Parts: sequence; C-alpha cells; structure tokens
Amino acid sequence: MEPKANPRSEAQFHQLRTPRSAAVAGIVFGALFATSIALLATAMPATAAAPWARGGSKITTALFLAPLAGIAFLWFIGVLRDRFGDLEDRFFSTVFLGSGLLFLAMTFVSMALAGALLAVSRHSSDVAETDIVYFGREVMLHVNNVYSVRMAAVFMISLATMWLRTRLMPKPVVIATYLLAVVLLVVVSFSFWVALVFPVWVLVVSAYILVTDHRQPARPD
Repeated sequence: MEPKANPRSEAQFHQLRTPRSAAVAGIVFGALFATSIALLATAMPATAAAPWARGGSKITTALFLAPLAGIAFLWFIGVLRDRFGDLEDRFFSTVFLGSGLLFLAMTFVSMALAGALLAVSRHSSDVAETDIVYFGREVMLHVNNVYSVRMAAVFMISLATMWLRTRLMPKPVVIATYLLAVVLLVVVSFSFWVALVFPVWVLVVSAYILVTDHRQPARPD
C-alpha cells in the first residue's frame, strides 16, 4: 500500500513555488523595456523645433518593443503572485497589482504619444504643428517621468513590504528595493534615463528568482 501524501506539505510547497520558466518573463521585460527607453532617450530631439524624423528608426524600434515588454510585465506580475500563493496579503496585493497596471497603462500612453509626435513631425514642418509637437512632448514626459515612474515606485514598495512580511526574499533585496523606490518617488527629472531604474530592478529580481528556484529540489511525484 502506497503511503498517503500529506496535503498540508503539498500546499506549503505550492505556496512557495514559482514557475521556474516564467521568471524569464521579468528578464525579458527588463531587457526589452530598458532597450526601448534607451532608444527613445537617444533618439528624441532636445527641443520640439528639432525634427523628430532624424531618429525615426530608433523611435519606431522602441515603439515596437514597448508592447512586447508590456506583455512580459503582465506575465511577471503573475509570477510574483504565484510565488506568494496563499501567503499573499490582500491589501498590499491590491496596491501592488493596481500600481503595476497603472504603470503599464501610462507607459503605453507615453509610447503612443511618442509615435504620434513622430508621425506629425514627418508630415509637417508648419509652425502650428511645431506647437503641437511641443505640447505633445511635454505631456509625454510628464506622463512617463512623473506619473508612470511613481507608480513603479509604489509597485516596488508594496512588493518589498510583502517580501518583508512573508520572508520570501532576503533582507538585502528588500532594503535595496525600498531605497530605489524612494529615489523614484523623490527625484523629479524629465530625462528618460531615470525610467531605466525600474526595468533594471525587475531584471535583477527575476534573475534572482530564476536562480533560487533552480536550486530548489524537484517536486515529488
């Protein structure tokens, strides 16, 4: 007669288990989003009067990569929620999920504005169109560097708090997450380079999850 499996131990194992292959989603997001931000930062003209078309190929590539990064980010959120399992706190989980979705939505809005500005710049050099480009550029920078970046900071703070309460991540990772989140909350900059902090953090955390999960013993049959 085969020994009966302990349902409690199986449940505890599932609570702390992350899909090992899915952790790659965070690495994919970090790489794609960081590349997209870097392309925009180097291709976007310093002033509205400067022609956007000169960096058109870089901007087009960035706009192509952004939705793919967004899909990977959604998968990354799922990875984190699976890692908590039944240990997930409803309050912090709601803040974590809401801030993540808001970050993604505002990022898409910012990227859409960049695409619209590129299209306007390509088809017209009129003074009135220059004013439109200037307005759109400022809206894009405010959406990305003021609101989106701060939602990323809230995402990091709520996640670090859940890590601290459940002890699923070591304290150095939690402390580093808090410090980076505070930087994103406090620093006000209209440079796209500031937005690189978040994807680099996601990439590092995902790499850590992937490595530690591969070190876990295989699940018993």
